[in-house]
Amino acid sequence: MTQLVEEAVLQEFDRINDRGGVLGAMETQYQRGKIQEESMHYEMKKHTGELPIIGVNTYLNPNPQSDDDINAMEIARATTEEKETQIANLRAFQERNASEEALNRLKHVAKSGGNIFEELMETVKVASLGQITTALYEVGGQYRRNM
Repeated sequence: MTQLVEEAVLQEFDRINDRGGVLGAMETQYQRGKIQEESMHYEMKKHTGELPIIGVNTYLNPNPQSDDDINAMEIARATTEEKETQIANLRAFQERNASEEALNRLKHVAKSGGNIFEELMETVKVASLGQITTALYEVGGQYRRNM
């Protein structure tokens, strides 16, 4: 089994090398296409039942609820007080921490091809997930799946 995996990995490395290496393959969106192909293959196997997944396509509930029962279910929502408390906590966190410098360092590391994970470990100490996400979107854009 290990040998089969090793052979498959080496074949994939050869395919990437034939496209000009990692950067050449990225320019032609080879990796993205490969991921999409594998995702579609997985979904088809799941849909046909060739890949059994308990509770999804095998061993389903023999007494499923009707659509009316599902639509009648009450959705758990936060109260206005809970929302305001969470927003106040976020604002207090942001006021306690000077995040602009850390976010600028993160953007610089992302642009320069540095170790983003290492910088993220420092940035999360002073910036919220929303701030980090926005900063990274500014640098690299937002992913949109091609179909």
